[in-house]
Amino acid sequence: MTLLQFHPWASAVEAPFWQVLTQRKMDIFKLDDSPKPILGYYSTGQQVRIPGKETSVALPARLCLGTGAFPDDNGPDEHPLNKTPAFTFPAPGMVKNTNTIEDFKSIDRAALFKMVVDQIWDDITSGRAILDPSTLNRFLLVTFADLKKFKFFYWFAFPALQADPAWSTDAIQEIGAVWSPAVVNQLREQVDQYKLTFGPSQSGFFLIKEGQEGLSVARLQDWDEFYAGCDESQVIVGFADPSSLDSNPGWPLRNLLALLQYRWKVTNVRVLCFREVLGKQDISASKLFTAQLPSYIPVTACPKAVGWEKNAQGKLGPRLADLAPLMDPTRLADTAVDLNLKLMRWRLLPDLQLEKVQNTRCLLLGAGTLGCYVARSLLGWGIRNITFVDNAKVSFSNPVRQPLFEFEDCLEGGKAKAETAAASLKKVYPGVNANGYSMSIPMPGHPISPQLVENAQKDVVRLEELFEQHDVIYLLMDSRESRWLPTMLGAKMKKVVINAALGFDTFLVMRHGVGQDQEHHASKGTTPLGCYFCNDIVAPTDSLSDRTLDQQCTVTRPGLSAIASAMAVEMMVSLLHHPEGVRASADKADTEVEQDAFAQQGSALGLLPHQIRGFLSRFKNLLISGQAYDRCTACSDSILNAYEEEGFGFLFNVFQDATHLENVTGLTKMKEESEDLDMEWADDSEDDM
Repeated sequence: MTLLQFHPWASAVEAPFWQVLTQRKMDIFKLDDSPKPILGYYSTGQQVRIPGKETSVALPARLCLGTGAFPDDNGPDEHPLNKTPAFTFPAPGMVKNTNTIEDFKSIDRAALFKMVVDQIWDDITSGRAILDPSTLNRFLLVTFADLKKFKFFYWFAFPALQADPAWSTDAIQEIGAVWSPAVVNQLREQVDQYKLTFGPSQSGFFLIKEGQEGLSVARLQDWDEFYAGCDESQVIVGFADPSSLDSNPGWPLRNLLALLQYRWKVTNVRVLCFREVLGKQDISASKLFTAQLPSYIPVTACPKAVGWEKNAQGKLGPRLADLAPLMDPTRLADTAVDLNLKLMRWRLLPDLQLEKVQNTRCLLLGAGTLGCYVARSLLGWGIRNITFVDNAKVSFSNPVRQPLFEFEDCLEGGKAKAETAAASLKKVYPGVNANGYSMSIPMPGHPISPQLVENAQKDVVRLEELFEQHDVIYLLMDSRESRWLPTMLGAKMKKVVINAALGFDTFLVMRHGVGQDQEHHASKGTTPLGCYFCNDIVAPTDSLSDRTLDQQCTVTRPGLSAIASAMAVEMMVSLLHHPEGVRASADKADTEVEQDAFAQQGSALGLLPHQIRGFLSRFKNLLISGQAYDRCTACSDSILNAYEEEGFGFLFNVFQDATHLENVTGLTKMKEESEDLDMEWADDSEDDM
């Protein structure tokens, strides 16, 4: 008899497992480093024949982790064992993912190892291992995920209980030397039927009995009934053997023998190392031998255990998986872009709705200074869908103030701003869906010649289509009148409209209401918010003609556009977190107590104002709220109804003469009545004189 030695496990972690662990760490575990259940799997030992030679190479006894290692997000903590691949056997385990590399290095490995060993011993002594033999394969994985560099430090432990005295064996034989081909084939069929009948938890361990009619197979829990009246020579214990070595059975046998010794006081037993060529119905590589103990010694306390895996250098120590060179750079960028955002949810903003923000489709009307900075801020929030609209070309003065353009974009008359900005955005982050459209936005008071009417109509149709395709509209143009048509369309379609406008050292950032919307606000007891034009009693008209050079250019302090753009994007993100969405009322609290009260009722990110008016000369911002005006030239019901009824005909009249808006809204009549009152007052004054 020789000492029975076992082929240890070799961990085999598939690269996608680390991606799943990363996702779990970011979205679910966060700072929670408590052990989590995972599920590994293994197949029976395999040998690979070397081409052109008669020799074979024995593959390691691999315990694998794949994409299905973790339980379903919404399922129970325990992993369903039936999610292992075909021809494999389950091995339940736990993973402890540390938060820092220092934690990984200083972790109490002995305590963790003992925890798993005690669990295995409890499974044996309580009888749980008889009902679910897969628990004999429990393992431990300790990890640290460096998510910035995509490096994963890990260390496996496969606890195996030690017998004292140790098991010994006689010669290990191939089953073909013990049983006839017919009996071997019968065994294969019996085991196949056993796996189909009893499922994954039982499939890796089974009982075999030799009788006059051949071999039969049963579960471990059927031992007493199955072997009733049998002598020792008829008792055979089988297990799915991951070892491919001729003289060494696999690691799962160690805990199985501990179970047999404790539960049935076994000191002498025949063992079948079941090895199957995957998919070929060939079990000829299986081995048969007798395992013996010198004598039976009752085991009352948990035995000692071994099982920490050695590293690639053959020493006890952790391993490293460096995935950065293997990953698609675009995929790396995706993960890196989301990293800082998801970290916000760990401690600071657990209620942050990143998926909602990232799936928001943004339309930027204007690809100038404001448009460039807004786009970069949107990328910072992980937004993937950004569309530019602009009809200008890149000029030599643009690149220093507009970060999506370079000097080369100005040459040969300049490239189209919208398309160039979209292409530049993709260079910054390849995962963004960025598009650019060079088109004009017709404006009130800018008459359209007969030959251009068809083009203007196409531009309006295209603009309407873009509004339908997007969730948030940014108004980032240079002139007041260019904002009228988008403002009106935003109110008509009830879109989120964010407006940013610059002065020399002042800025305005505001979100539009959705017109009068009386039915909604009456039920809530709130007041509808106004749009960019609600404070005016005159229609927007031509402000671009007959302007001097300083009036033609956007003359502002250089840092102002970045400030206003950031405010505009942050206002949008706060709005997306508000339960009322685009209809949210205005917050304008001045004290911290008021701010906290608003934050609890509204957006998770804090206050959600209507307008922010910034004064750079005083480094001060004011929060202002304005009501919707029932005679507004852009969002009032009379304007929206006129557009609904007349379509482009109404717009054409507005483009030809902006005062048409005053006529439709009643502003013209109001002005006439006001002038009549002034005249009457003047006449009364003269009489008094």
